[in-house]
Amino acid sequence: MKYKILGDNLQVVMVELNPGEKVYAEAGAMNHMSGNMIMEAKARGGIMAGLKRKFLLRESFFMTDFTPQGGTGLVSFRGNVPGKIMAVDIQPGKEFLVQKDGFLAAQEGVVMDIAFQQRLGSGFFGGEGFILEKLSGQGTAFIHAAGDFIEYNLQPGQVLKVSTGCVVGFDSTVSYEISRAGNIKTMLFGGEGIFVTVLRGPGKVVLQSMTVANLAMALRPYLPQNTSGDNSLIRI
Repeated sequence: MKYKILGDNLQVVMVELNPGEKVYAEAGAMNHMSGNMIMEAKARGGIMAGLKRKFLLRESFFMTDFTPQGGTGLVSFRGNVPGKIMAVDIQPGKEFLVQKDGFLAAQEGVVMDIAFQQRLGSGFFGGEGFILEKLSGQGTAFIHAAGDFIEYNLQPGQVLKVSTGCVVGFDSTVSYEISRAGNIKTMLFGGEGIFVTVLRGPGKVVLQSMTVANLAMALRPYLPQNTSGDNSLIRI
């Protein structure tokens, strides 16, 4: 498999597959593909895995397999918000945890499953929720998020404090918990929220410069709104 990530803030990943190779992706992630690429919707991992995706991640029960026929094939995938795509190398015994909705596509040898936060506080206040997507097995996976990526390789014991919701993913060797943002005055008037996410190495950490929630809040003043009379849209 060969791949190339194209674009700036609305990226796509172009994947070139040889005969016998296969990738799978979230439903609806495909942007375009060559004429010899065959798509097939599957409940990857079986019925229970599909149900977990449907009811816990609120994603499609099915995922889509892409396989070329009669020669080399091309398929491209895109994220669903303005942002970046990153390739993550998955090796046996080395799991990578991704925020919900962060997984885009992967080679056949990569297993996408669900991981639960072990600490209740992290689930309630960490911004990423109780449920994360766990990538294991062997191969290349592609993740996506809003804004730009910031990467860190934390040393053993090294701590990184992150605004809630800005964590995209991290190695399973990284510990994850939440902490107060500061004293009472700072929490109430500092503008950074009440809690921050605390990541402790060793391991790789990927952050995003913008969250989907912040993007939605920034766009809200410019969206058409309903009037109190006939529910028609305000025309600008």
